[in-house]
Amino acid sequence: MSIDLSLTALDCPEPIALANFYAALLGLGVEPIGDMKPEDVNWIEVMKDGVAVLGFQQVPHYEAPTWPEGPIPQQLHLDFGSDDLDKDEAHALAVGARKTDFQPGETFRVFLDPVGHPFCLVLRT
Repeated sequence: MSIDLSLTALDCPEPIALANFYAALLGLGVEPIGDMKPEDVNWIEVMKDGVAVLGFQQVPHYEAPTWPEGPIPQQLHLDFGSDDLDKDEAHALAVGARKTDFQPGETFRVFLDPVGHPFCLVLRT
């Protein structure tokens, strides 16, 4: 089979802002927007070694998931490997993540990105 995963995209109200958050979290870059006005950008990607790894799509009436319960399910979440949960938690919080009150395990930590998507830092073993 020749099918492979090329990109994961997240809906959001402001693609540039959320792309900048994930670029800062992961130490990656955001694709240049060239001559486009920031307010006209409705899709943007975070790049690793010249390849898009995450996409961000503008949704005018975006509503954040209500994780872990509530009327709006998470629909998807991202897991990121970590060698040091304490150090990486501090970094995630410094770039704008929010740690959730509910933490269901000891080998991972759950956060919300600036627009409410859940993501986890998972201890590499």
